[in-house]
Amino acid sequence: MAPLLSSPLLQTLLALGLCAAQTASASALASPAAAARTVTYDFNISWVAASPDGFSRPTIGVNGQWPPPTISADLGDTVVVNVVNALGNQSTSLHFHGLFMNGSTELDGPAQVNQCPIPPGSSFTYQFKATQPGLYWYHSHVQGQYPDGLRAPLLIRDPDHPYRGQYDDEVLLSVSDWYHDQMAVLIPQYLHGGSMMSQEPVPDANLLNDTQGLRIAVVPERTYLVRLVNMAAFAGQYFWIEGHSVRIVEVDGVYTKPAETAMIFLSSGQRCSFLVTTLAGRDRNYPLVASMDPSLTKIRNSASQNATAWLVYAPDQPLPQPQIIDEFDPLDDVTLEPYDEMPLLPQPDQSIVLSLGMSHAGGIKWFFNSTRYTAPEIPSLYTALSSGPSATNHSIYGSTTNPFVLQHNSVVEIILYNHHMVRHPFHLHGHNFQAVYRSPKKAGSFFDSGLVEGDFPRTPIRRDTLLLENGGFMVLRFRADNPGVWLFHCHMEWHVETGLVATFVEAPLELQEQHRDRPLPALSCGSPDSHEHEEDAGVPEEEHETSPESQESKKAGRSSTISTAVLVMVVFIVAMAGLAFTVQLRIKKRRSGSTKQNTAAPNANLQVEQERLLESSTSWESMDVFDEGSVIESAKPPLDLEEMGRGSR
Repeated sequence: MAPLLSSPLLQTLLALGLCAAQTASASALASPAAAARTVTYDFNISWVAASPDGFSRPTIGVNGQWPPPTISADLGDTVVVNVVNALGNQSTSLHFHGLFMNGSTELDGPAQVNQCPIPPGSSFTYQFKATQPGLYWYHSHVQGQYPDGLRAPLLIRDPDHPYRGQYDDEVLLSVSDWYHDQMAVLIPQYLHGGSMMSQEPVPDANLLNDTQGLRIAVVPERTYLVRLVNMAAFAGQYFWIEGHSVRIVEVDGVYTKPAETAMIFLSSGQRCSFLVTTLAGRDRNYPLVASMDPSLTKIRNSASQNATAWLVYAPDQPLPQPQIIDEFDPLDDVTLEPYDEMPLLPQPDQSIVLSLGMSHAGGIKWFFNSTRYTAPEIPSLYTALSSGPSATNHSIYGSTTNPFVLQHNSVVEIILYNHHMVRHPFHLHGHNFQAVYRSPKKAGSFFDSGLVEGDFPRTPIRRDTLLLENGGFMVLRFRADNPGVWLFHCHMEWHVETGLVATFVEAPLELQEQHRDRPLPALSCGSPDSHEHEEDAGVPEEEHETSPESQESKKAGRSSTISTAVLVMVVFIVAMAGLAFTVQLRIKKRRSGSTKQNTAAPNANLQVEQERLLESSTSWESMDVFDEGSVIESAKPPLDLEEMGRGSR
């Protein structure tokens, strides 16, 4: 974690950009100390060799180091992250998972949704106010990139933490699955491997704090606030400390009433903070275990399934291996109660039913309501901001973005069905939601369940990521009070890359009003094909120099004006979008039942190491990652995407 310098106050001139245009550098102006600061991180993102489990591979690091730094700020601070893409062969972006980005949807990060990806050699600045205390994390949101290493915790400290005074010290932990192969190899293998069981790639290792064999020195009879984030690409994690119980006090940035448990489960993307009081003696040490969810995949061996750390009471005593357990019995997080006792939102103004499915036809595809998400040529935010009154018409966003237009300040309910054999974690950008109800496995239909309002909790827990049981359903509610374009998707990265994504266009007319005085920067996303294969992982910079297509893409990425060709493309896409349609599900009537902080790039010349890593990293260029011509099939009659106007997206 980088140190925080509290004396300087930085005033940052930000050239706000939806796409990967050049942004102005932050200028630091000395001023008296203030309660709220501007905390600045300079991220030079590049390939770095790392071996967290003893196997060396190229990873995506920051400022020549891996793992990337934790972003840390105090409530009320302004956070500035200046990104320079020095990968040389992949575009990138950053998503700050769990942060709402109120009034700044253009900074949410997903490529082709809120911004164009940041091309190699270009820069982009993310600037936001730290208004949500708690534990979050940041990660790339381009082409399945974050499992290659571009992810780290993000912590916003609260001077008025409701449990302050009840703990003596803090510990920050991350858990993550880990692969030896790069995503540029694994994604095509998964998409076109031909397995009828759609077996997702099996992780090679499990990591705690991006290492193995972690030792945490503790003092007897002290209470620690432990913050834990699951940054996995795929695996949910069971977590426990032998001989200790814990009290959960926060999940996904929402304070909870204390809930005691011996075991916690976190799906990919979820976070949890808990209090643990150490024991009295110093005669032994205790294993702390993170274990991958065995229901998801066949683990290669027990060594790769578990990550074991130790609470070290006695450095001179052995580190015992964890005991074998008969079953996993974690706390049900839906039973948690929010500390603020926010009541259940009223019955919804708008209901969205999403039924997830999967097809093997032409390669693995995941979809909502028989439609597999395909990224649009033009970022959906651009479409919303440039379409005037038509922005409220979902069809202009293209049927294959799975678009839903939300009315401002409406109560939105999502009813989500899982017809698949495994569990899926779902994440909502721009909001958290109330976990109104989650069914057990194989529960059938919500509408046949007999559930009424009186069956729901009066003060449901809020999360931004929640696990959906196999064969089950869940009911989520949130208020659409944050105009923007927000994704809702499975947080297994394999399923994001194969289409299990929906787009929520929230209050587009209010969004246009917010951006009336913020002119759109140059549109520099390039062609759709260049971004579906785009990242060209491992293509040396020299190849980009000699490739006309690459040179054209670079010019587009740095353009300061929208070219005539792009304007024509916008008109074409809007026209073609009129041909698209989205399957609308009728909702049965509800039964009533009532400091400049700088992690600047090191001065050491990394050119030699960069070139070596570029040569050893893998190229996307020749890989057919997305099968654009295929038609999605499911148990329902398939949608003929070609006839629907696939080109409109």
